[in-house]
Amino acid sequence: MQLYARVNILDGAAVRLPHGTIDEVIHLDSDPVARAKGWVAKGADRLHVADLNAAIHGDYGNRPLIREIIAELDIPVQVGGGNRSQLEVDRMLDVGAWRVVVGTLALVDQVLFWEICRSHPGKIVVSLDITADEELVTQGWTEGTGTYLEETLIELSSAGAAAFMITEVGRDALVDPPNFEALRTATAIVDEEVIAAGGVRDLDDIRELLKIDGLTGVVVGREVTAGHFTVEEALALLRGASKDLGPWSREELAVAADEYRAVLDKAAAGAASSSREVLDGFVRWLGGGAP
Repeated sequence: MQLYARVNILDGAAVRLPHGTIDEVIHLDSDPVARAKGWVAKGADRLHVADLNAAIHGDYGNRPLIREIIAELDIPVQVGGGNRSQLEVDRMLDVGAWRVVVGTLALVDQVLFWEICRSHPGKIVVSLDITADEELVTQGWTEGTGTYLEETLIELSSAGAAAFMITEVGRDALVDPPNFEALRTATAIVDEEVIAAGGVRDLDDIRELLKIDGLTGVVVGREVTAGHFTVEEALALLRGASKDLGPWSREELAVAADEYRAVLDKAAAGAASSSREVLDGFVRWLGGGAP
């Protein structure tokens, strides 16, 4: 699973949207380029840039900043916000964007969306903003559509989307859990990449995301800024999840390790044992032998 770092840009500054709207915008950094470089220095795999002026107001004044970010970074950058025409998609790809994220366009003009996907195979990501009951919303989270996640995924997958980003609007990522059920729905329906884009509260949420078969990425931002965990901690968890654990899942091993500690504590044994001896004992215990 890849770690995407988010940079939201509004009026030339990096901002945070606590509930997915600009009503309670929080200013983070007056230099989005420096903020983007900071994510790279921390080890982020990918960068997701959201142009909020373009998304909400159709104002493309942030585009020069975004072009600078793409030019300055050595990791893939995908760009979302206001990509509602073939021309705008072409412009972003021409200046070096790794992928272009579309939202409203994919829902309101599927003929054009098909054409764009055919013109740029593997380059078009669909951002699906949903309510708690999985209704799709558009126009920068301001308008309900009356359509729902499952049917939309089926339609857009056949059109040639490269990936889907799923975000539940209205939730505070620092307080509320991700919509795990919506993500499970998405990965069960489509073969394309599915990315959890609404943020997570802590490392436990990332552990829960790792249980969703087919989920390929998670977007972070405010959680790291708020000190809930570091990029390094998140990457260690994601990288560890990719290791071959044989017949055991990581979750099963974690439960078994807790049970084994309880066995040792009850027997008051192992306190003076070496790490190797404890590990050997754990392996024997898993196989049904004595600790």
